[in-house]
Amino acid sequence: MNKKNVRISALFALVSACAFAQEKENANSQNELQEVVVSDSKFALAKEKSGKVISKITADDLKNRPGQSIAAVLNTVAGLEINGNQSVAGKNLGYYIRGGKNNQVLILIDGIPVNDASGINMEYDLRLLPVEQVESIEIMKGAASTLYGSGAATGVISIKLKKGSKKSIAGNAYLNTGTNATASYQSQKLADFNQGFSLHGSSKKLTYFTSLNSTETKGKSQIAPTNSDDLYEDDPFSRLNYLAKVGYAVTDKLSFDFFGNYDQIKNDYDGGYDNTGMSDTELNKTSSKQFRFGFMPKFQYDKGEFILNSSLNRIIRSYNEFDPYSNTVGFSEYESRTVVVDGYNKYKFTPTFYLVSGVQYQFHDANSSTPFGNSARENTKFNMIDPYLTGVLTTASGFNLNIGARWNSHSEYGNQLVYNINPSFDFKSFPFKLVSSFSTAFVTPSLYQLYSQFGNRNLTPEKNSTVEAGFETHLVNKKIRWNVIGFYREQTNSIGFYFNPSTFDSNYVNIVGLNRAKGIESEFQFIVSNSITWNWNYTFTYVDEALNRLIPKNKINSSLDFKISDRFYWNMNYQYVDARKDAFFDGNTFALANVNLGSYQLLHTLARYELVKNSLSVFGSVNNVFNVNFVENIGYSTLGRNFKVGFVFNF
Repeated sequence: MNKKNVRISALFALVSACAFAQEKENANSQNELQEVVVSDSKFALAKEKSGKVISKITADDLKNRPGQSIAAVLNTVAGLEINGNQSVAGKNLGYYIRGGKNNQVLILIDGIPVNDASGINMEYDLRLLPVEQVESIEIMKGAASTLYGSGAATGVISIKLKKGSKKSIAGNAYLNTGTNATASYQSQKLADFNQGFSLHGSSKKLTYFTSLNSTETKGKSQIAPTNSDDLYEDDPFSRLNYLAKVGYAVTDKLSFDFFGNYDQIKNDYDGGYDNTGMSDTELNKTSSKQFRFGFMPKFQYDKGEFILNSSLNRIIRSYNEFDPYSNTVGFSEYESRTVVVDGYNKYKFTPTFYLVSGVQYQFHDANSSTPFGNSARENTKFNMIDPYLTGVLTTASGFNLNIGARWNSHSEYGNQLVYNINPSFDFKSFPFKLVSSFSTAFVTPSLYQLYSQFGNRNLTPEKNSTVEAGFETHLVNKKIRWNVIGFYREQTNSIGFYFNPSTFDSNYVNIVGLNRAKGIESEFQFIVSNSITWNWNYTFTYVDEALNRLIPKNKINSSLDFKISDRFYWNMNYQYVDARKDAFFDGNTFALANVNLGSYQLLHTLARYELVKNSLSVFGSVNNVFNVNFVENIGYSTLGRNFKVGFVFNF
């Protein structure tokens, strides 16, 4: 361990010890974990009745961490590794939960699945969404296809966007700016700018929320220079976001919500790393445009409620990419359309038992034009119709049961069944809850894997099953909260890419065999006093060799929150990421070659002060305080010590 790493550990241990020495009286209730969750039944459920340990990032959490991206916020949650969030702007993100990768993690926005149907794995790009539009986030880990369908194999990230306030008119404006430096190339020049505003409110029956965000980042190359005197060109990143939401309450029981958003990102990128050299070029440019619209009626009646979530999502991605073999720039464009309609009903049979029944319809198509081949949407499409049923039993004795099943009918490969059994027990005489579950899940082949020039129409879905067990407790009047979950997952029929270097034949295939992942996740919160809260989490993940890429075996997040006064908030955040395996393209053998990446430790700090209570706040942050030089992805730049300042004005 180098000297900088030792200093980080020593400083954090010292601050932690000081915090424990300052214990005061009663805990501040605003620091307690939220008591209502939605993800494990699609309807609000008291946390003690839930059979899952669900991590929640609240509105207060986001308020106290301004200037961070969604990826950076998620990367502090137990069980999550968001690869790319420590790299310079524009780097693709990887979502890793319980040994699973992007296509096994489902992302919801206001309860609606989102994805890019033209992508290789159909994953959604979280870079499209600014954190300033987000109200809260729930993270549910484990197989969840019974409620949410394809892709929910290792976890669900459920993002709730902001909505109109109770005032007739309100809003906010914000601006933050900072440096964009690596550990090797420090610069105090301002190169990162994020600004925007929102306007929202409500009348007797109408609510509205509108938002505009703009982000510009420049000053650094995506790939890491090999020598200190290398001068690589900048790879700028820009993003523009418009969002509008309107709600109308026809009666006390019937309401309609509408939304529309346009999002655009543009950035330069480099060709990546191989053992023949780096591919720094100013010719690679890419853009993504997203058009998304939706309609969400809700009807409440005496014994339940019915919700219909529907959306249309269109994404267009384009690339100008330099080909070093032909010394030309090729143009590629991918366009996808996704329609989701999910109607579900909650019927309360008794005060302790209700049934959730629903049907989800999804339609996906895509077309593409590339130097290697084209595809037309007339031939590149599929749909799914999934009826599902979930029963939720809660009893006065503390026994709770969530059990359900889903029937997936796919236009390309037929039918299959998934199910979950989730018993839990909440001890009434002692604040202790036991949780357990067995769940199955599936991941459909993507349009690209089925129909592209490398496609294989004989592909069948990947199948997953997960068993988990653990406990959750709170002590000392909820000043201490602690949970531990152990899991074991099996995965079959995985989809991989076959390449023959002799014949150059290549296509997607189902991989024969069983792959396993297992691990432990633990979260701990100690409300030391009204002014100090310590949050800590630990993740241990062990996966079979076939799954072992960019997944740390051990990961620790630890943060101290200081509420110095009603207006002054200060946070220190420490992160340890264990050694990982990565791979690069070997230009000599035309195959992937494995490489080991070292562990690293980072310390970040942030302070926020309200100049005018509830109206004007300012903040400043320092990321990677000790300017640690580390590798997140082989050959790519990572962020060194960087400073950021900004303000938020509410009216």
